[in-house]
Amino acid sequence: MYNDYSLRLMGNSAGSYARGVAAIHKKYQSAITHARTRQSVLNAYWKHKKESENLLAKHLKDEMGEVKRIKAKMEYR
Repeated sequence: MYNDYSLRLMGNSAGSYARGVAAIHKKYQSAITHARTRQSVLNAYWKHKKESENLLAKHLKDEMGEVKRIKAKMEYR
C-alpha cells in the first residue's frame, strides 16, 4: 500500500495508521477465510467495520491535534 518513503513524507501517525489498517485487513481476511457460516461472515464484516471506524477516528483526531499545534505557531493576519 505505502512504501517507506511515502510514510516518511506523511509523518509518524500516517505510518502507524497504515500499519493499523494492514493489521485490521489481515485479521479480516483470516476471519472471512475461516468462516463456516453466513452469519460468521457477517459478524467478521461488522467487527472489521467497527475496528476500521475506530482507527480512522483516532487517526483523524491525531491529525487535528497536529493541525492545531502548527496553527498555534502562526500569527494572525
